[in-house]
Amino acid sequence: MTGSPAPWVTLTYIVTAMLFIISIKRLRTPGSALQGIRLAVVGMAIAVVVTLQQAGFDNWLLIFPPMVVGGVIGTVAARRVRMTAMPQMVAVFNGMGAGAAALIAADEFRRLNAAGSVPRIDAITILLSCMIGAIGFAGSMVAFGKLQELITGKPLTYPGQKLINAGLLATILVLGAIIVINQGGIGLFLAFAIGALILGPLFVLPIGGADMPVVISLLNSFTGVAAAITGFVLDNQVLVVSGALVGASGTVLTQLMSRAMNRSLVNILFGAFGGGPAKGAAGASAEMAGDVRSATVEDVVALLELARLVVVVPGYGLAVARAQHDVKRLADQLEARGIEVKYAIHPVAGRMPGHMNVLLAEANVPYSQLYDMDAINDEFGRADVAVVIGANDVVNPAARNNPGSPIHGMPILNVDEAANVVVLKRSMNPGFAGIENELFYNPKTVMLFGDAQKSVSDLVTELKEAS
Repeated sequence: MTGSPAPWVTLTYIVTAMLFIISIKRLRTPGSALQGIRLAVVGMAIAVVVTLQQAGFDNWLLIFPPMVVGGVIGTVAARRVRMTAMPQMVAVFNGMGAGAAALIAADEFRRLNAAGSVPRIDAITILLSCMIGAIGFAGSMVAFGKLQELITGKPLTYPGQKLINAGLLATILVLGAIIVINQGGIGLFLAFAIGALILGPLFVLPIGGADMPVVISLLNSFTGVAAAITGFVLDNQVLVVSGALVGASGTVLTQLMSRAMNRSLVNILFGAFGGGPAKGAAGASAEMAGDVRSATVEDVVALLELARLVVVVPGYGLAVARAQHDVKRLADQLEARGIEVKYAIHPVAGRMPGHMNVLLAEANVPYSQLYDMDAINDEFGRADVAVVIGANDVVNPAARNNPGSPIHGMPILNVDEAANVVVLKRSMNPGFAGIENELFYNPKTVMLFGDAQKSVSDLVTELKEAS
């Protein structure tokens, strides 16, 4: 660890921390989010420059070229990545941060161990940073693989899995205790780090794709905690504050998303949700009443032309089809006819928090038309048409009506209360939960099958011709 920084450095770090805090506050609303991002960029630039100045530029050949390469990679990736792949990019970038924290901790341990011994308080801090960072890195890579469909999105489980994971965690903790007691030991530290790297994938593999948004948020909090602890390792106050902010915000978001699914975090992490037909799911399918009604583009246009309020419900299928711009064109056509259009956003729609908001913002949908679940649910009762585009489990009435359903109790959008429901979907395949959707069998519901982008584009064309 280094000595205490000069007063002006501490003052600079305080300014940086204030910029980060104001940035998070600005990120709470879409209208001020861009300003919040800019403030965070300014704060980070100040922190990097001051930290490098304190460390000295003797190794500038090892510092600046990698920074340039990383900046180029990050810029290209951010500009080229599709919105459907944004969750994967977030998982990768989050994993890089966690991995960096683990590597810094490992290098500090190597340095202190080479000097003769690692003070116990330093060893505890270093080991915590390394363990959390390694788990966050390896877990994020598995989350990326699941989202990118390089690994199946279904939970991967095997007999005795929880016992094995618990045994591995206990082994890691015992190794850490021995290292602290002995005040060093490179061999033991390597075993400790490798164990943490193995635990990361074992931790994420049993979690299904439906729960990946929660997992990404939780791993993000891991990265923040690892960075904060690394700040203690390096005596860097701004790293402590920024890491704590990330860890706290990630934890709060994880809790909010768990509540939005009406499931405990323990159930999400260890319940293997979506691994197969859950108890009661078969019964739910067997009791499904009614027929699925298919509609044509002309049928849907006829419904829309008579509407006064249309509520659009986006889901991951909209992102896959890249239909957000066509949805905006459809809304423009409706509004030109004096029809009110609103968008209903479920907290866990898509594959990461805020995914639908970002997609629609990319298509220049006004922020004032985006409503979260609590704000829009009472509106469905007066909506003439609800248009569901690629959403499934978050609009399934079984969450309210069927106590035997795996998603029973999960807060949903009250789409079934609209006078008419139009569902745009490729097929009758179930969502992440793997169960039938009662909404599809509702007498008020019609299904417009096909690619969402083409279907919405056809609706726009038909509306233009009908005017």
